[in-house]
Amino acid sequence: MYHEMVKRLVIWLPPILWMGVVLSLSSPAMSSEHTGGVLRPVLAWLLPSLRPVHADLIHYLVRKSAHVTEYGILALLWRRAFLRDTGLGPGSGGWAALGICLIVATIDERHQAFIPSRTGTASDIVLDTVAAAAAIVCTQVGWWRVVEMATGVLVWVGALGGLGALLLDLAAGVSGGVLWLSAPAAGALLLYRRRRSASRT
Repeated sequence: MYHEMVKRLVIWLPPILWMGVVLSLSSPAMSSEHTGGVLRPVLAWLLPSLRPVHADLIHYLVRKSAHVTEYGILALLWRRAFLRDTGLGPGSGGWAALGICLIVATIDERHQAFIPSRTGTASDIVLDTVAAAAAIVCTQVGWWRVVEMATGVLVWVGALGGLGALLLDLAAGVSGGVLWLSAPAAGALLLYRRRRSASRT
């Protein structure tokens, strides 16, 4: 009986504790003004020539990346708990975890709406839910397969985007610079990936 209780505690405590961490981050101490006051001096020290508008953009991206990380971890912890202790399958466990993440995100943003130094937005609820869904999908599909697919997409973007930029530069009479190296390199990588894939079949 004691061992069973400890086992269940080990399963359910991590998602509950992490949910508490996520909700605690909606406090005034984690407002944009506060985190900006910490991050901007660090950026100014590391990159003295960085313009304020770029520092603000980095600050914004860091805050949104924190949302993605928080809810990705939360989704995985809840999914793990459902799969280990409820008899739910991967699909049902994933949906249950996603539902909890959506509820937590809604409560989180609703709470922030009542704090003068914070703002609660529907877009953050969407971002949090999408981050949770992405983490669940990556786990169910397989992280290595997702990395492979993402790499393929990025290489295609690099090859086609680089080629398009080169053509525009040529039309405008401007030097393509490093694109003369990066675009062909992306094309060569695409060719290599295609040949490797063909050799496996």
